[in-house]
Amino acid sequence: MGRAFYNSHPKARSGGMKPIRLPLSGAYLIEPDLVLDERGFFARTWCAEQFRLLGLNEKLAQCSISSNTRRGTLRGMHFQAGPHAETKLVRCCSGAIYDVIVDLRPTSPTYCRWSAAELTSANHKMLYVPEGFAHGFQTLVDNTEVFYQISVAFQPEYARGVRWNDPLFGIEWPIPNPILSARDSAFADHTR
Repeated sequence: MGRAFYNSHPKARSGGMKPIRLPLSGAYLIEPDLVLDERGFFARTWCAEQFRLLGLNEKLAQCSISSNTRRGTLRGMHFQAGPHAETKLVRCCSGAIYDVIVDLRPTSPTYCRWSAAELTSANHKMLYVPEGFAHGFQTLVDNTEVFYQISVAFQPEYARGVRWNDPLFGIEWPIPNPILSARDSAFADHTR
């Protein structure tokens, strides 16, 4: 993994994506390959065929945007329970975030471990979040916008969360005293 997709697969075209394995089983940081010219660049941020060929979930049912006015805003840790578990592809369109995932799959070798990546409008990186992971982020600057591509439609009765500072996970957030919603503040700790 880690090589540009269009360089490693004969059916792919320019403007591909470079998947980089994260320490958590099934999670990837994806860097779009920028095609540069005097006007700027072109980059592909989604291709169902490329995702399928990489063994990633290529389904896309819904897209969402999160707008965040203030630095230090924390949204998370969210997931959708089965049978409506979701895969997400997350990118930062404006500003910068510290994006965090936690593996909540009891049979996974990386169960209850977390990983993070800095996603910015300047680095164009995306985080691929597999089913069975909790996801959250903290904004690093004011006026940050986050774009989600999601594999299944939102089902409110299956929406779940775990506490952002659950000691079981030990997530190291970059900004102390985050700005949280009442809902996110009320999530319980995860039980094994």
